[in-house]
Amino acid sequence: MNESSSKESKLYVDIVNNLREMIDQNGLKPGDKLPSERVLSETLRAGRSSIREALRALELLGLIETRKGEGTFLRDFQGHKLVELISTFILQNDKAKQDVLETKNYIQLNALYIAMEKIAEDEIKHLKRWVNEQEVSESEFFFQIIKMADNFLVHRLWMILNDYYHSLAIPTKEWEREDYLHLLDALNNRDQMKLWSVYSKYNNFK
Repeated sequence: MNESSSKESKLYVDIVNNLREMIDQNGLKPGDKLPSERVLSETLRAGRSSIREALRALELLGLIETRKGEGTFLRDFQGHKLVELISTFILQNDKAKQDVLETKNYIQLNALYIAMEKIAEDEIKHLKRWVNEQEVSESEFFFQIIKMADNFLVHRLWMILNDYYHSLAIPTKEWEREDYLHLLDALNNRDQMKLWSVYSKYNNFK
């Protein structure tokens, strides 16, 4: 990559990051309208073409949608529409159903590894109290873990696969409270072997 291309790439990434920060800072919710390209260009001090490309990237990620004649709006990006699209093609395919489960499991396991590097002791204590005081489902537990992992792509992929997984009603072993607690102990002690041992009880990892 030449120097000019490198600068353009960095500018593009900066604009995408700035747009996401603006969305967070302004507390925009699904359905809210984004400023026009002209306003964004002035606010972010970037060319209109660069703004347009960044918006296109966010649209491909499912964060925003452009409505002809109306503008650009923040989407509800929980993945439900994509889940419906996926199910149209692979609902009847048993191998694909198993692939969904396997991929979801790998994402959850790797989210645990990522969270291990980021999670604080007080966050683990809070999660332990929550697990001890309530009946917690697998989805609820791993939603919290993935929040702690703080990786947007992992979060988005998991949301889509988890929604689709539940639509399939695949029979799986129910998680026990003590195993959630064992996972949290492993996170607290940065014990990857224990984490693997507990998680693999519920999945067909070799």
